[in-house]
Amino acid sequence: MPELLRSAALLQPELALLRRELHRRPELELDLPRTQARLLAALDGLPLELTLGKGLSSITAVLRGGRPGPNVLLRADLDALPVQEGTELPYASETPGVMHACGHDLHAAALVGAARLLSERRAELAGNVVLMFQPGEEGADGARLMVEAGVLDAAGERVVAAYALHVAAAILPNGVVATRPGPVLAASDTLRVTLRGRGGHGSSPHSALDPVPALCEAVLALQSMVTRRIDAFDPVVLTVGLLGAGTAANVIPDEARFEATVRSFSPRSRELVRTESLRVVHGIAAAHGLEVTAEVEPGYPVTVNDPGETEFASGLAARLFGSGRCLEMPQPIAGSEDFGVLGELVPSAYLLLGAVPDDGRDPFTAPYNHSPEAEFDDGVLGDGAALLAGLALGRLARG
Repeated sequence: MPELLRSAALLQPELALLRRELHRRPELELDLPRTQARLLAALDGLPLELTLGKGLSSITAVLRGGRPGPNVLLRADLDALPVQEGTELPYASETPGVMHACGHDLHAAALVGAARLLSERRAELAGNVVLMFQPGEEGADGARLMVEAGVLDAAGERVVAAYALHVAAAILPNGVVATRPGPVLAASDTLRVTLRGRGGHGSSPHSALDPVPALCEAVLALQSMVTRRIDAFDPVVLTVGLLGAGTAANVIPDEARFEATVRSFSPRSRELVRTESLRVVHGIAAAHGLEVTAEVEPGYPVTVNDPGETEFASGLAARLFGSGRCLEMPQPIAGSEDFGVLGELVPSAYLLLGAVPDDGRDPFTAPYNHSPEAEFDDGVLGDGAALLAGLALGRLARG
């Protein structure tokens, strides 16, 4: 393990340069041609079998080990966010309205580092490693598209385990690794509701059929529903982030609408909040004499860590960095992402790595991922590469 860390430390300057190049030129969703080209250049010369995505800028790279054994997968997401960067970093985004605000540029660079470390140790590998460079994590369902294209079977047989590492710009101290068995990230769905009535003059609401009071009632009723119909020990989060109605103060509109994000941590609570949300809005619409269109659009599933793979990953991280840099998360995070798609199909473990800039700032007050002011310390890239490579080496050694 010390030797792996020393090798990773030698890669650190190169990985930081790669990360900063990616940060300057972020791209959105599934079409990342510049990102793909830069990563292919970084992987050039390594003994990898490369497959590029059709209709998306993915890269699947297979490293075949020197000895027979199973297959494991390491995943990095690549896409940026539609956020105007608010940092003053010398390598800040040069693309207006687009920023690597979630650290995916670090994930890509760390996986390139892992590819280099593993290639150097190819003879030691008792099996094969699938490197999954995935676009479209931020809402474009890139993981599912790569699964449908065969990423889990890219080495010939299905991988026996999958691992992903995600950096955190806040909450975790710099260099600390955190994970937990069971649910680690929430499922994410979207509730969309449109209430339709009959417009009229604001001075005569009795002659119209006003959807606005019903909209307000529905928003508040949904908050009560969450606390009264959902088990507090299997919680959900329902947040209305969009609502709208009307064009003028003295005009009763024909319709009003709102949208909410719905987060849950188990299949049971996910289904219950879906059915109960629809029941609430339909009931309120009927009470007001309104028509209603309501749907819950499925998003990403719960990201669930396999207990065995999590125990292995936690133990390996502790051997690499020392137990003082590793902790078990006391509860899952209500954020979501599509690594859960892989977790539904193969045993998986998802780990967080603290990347708060090491300049004295408080991790609990620093701007978090997705913030325009979010900053990540690319000094953790060597450790991230070593951890990913160690996971593959260690898991294949187990057979």
